[in-house]
Amino acid sequence: MLVSRGFRTGLIIAAAIVTMTAAAQAGEKVRYASIGDTTRAPIGWIEFCAENPGECRGGRNQARDIVLTPIAWRDLLKVNRWVNDNVKPLTDMDHWGVIEKWSMPTDGSGDCEDYVLLKRKMLIDAGWPREALLITVVRDKKNEGHAVLTVKTDKGEFVLDNQNEDVVAWTETGYRFVKRQSQTEANEWVALGDSRPAVATASAQQR
Repeated sequence: MLVSRGFRTGLIIAAAIVTMTAAAQAGEKVRYASIGDTTRAPIGWIEFCAENPGECRGGRNQARDIVLTPIAWRDLLKVNRWVNDNVKPLTDMDHWGVIEKWSMPTDGSGDCEDYVLLKRKMLIDAGWPREALLITVVRDKKNEGHAVLTVKTDKGEFVLDNQNEDVVAWTETGYRFVKRQSQTEANEWVALGDSRPAVATASAQQR
């Protein structure tokens, strides 16, 4: 059967549109991590909150995502790099003589979750909503426990990390995401859809 050139061209264009739509939908799906059931808080969080109640205010709130404007993006880059440059990596054992302790790095030293706590505080103090700034536990490229700050935006989820000077999409970190704070309740933690066992602690990492 003969098929006109115009008809063939129409089919090619239609196929291209379908392909592009599917790719866009796939990209949309991975912009945000899959949220699972509630789970226990990481080791060290409850003790940190007991010592710093102002950093762990509870109560149900509406989930909020940041509108990722160029100014907001520059602020994320600035905070991430400033904290990474001004906090010296130090394990909790060397710092405090214990395996795990969450603390603000007020003395200029700390491990990964301490970097996260400071970045989170700086952004909240600058007016960013807590509901968009989520402390997150991952397994890093060495399959070790690690903490990062996930920022929820209208363009997807981005990660501030003491192992990376750049702010990147969560899918570009190479990490396995385990759990993080709920957007609606700071003291509630939710699983991130990975069934493999993971240690809840977050060890210090050299940059």
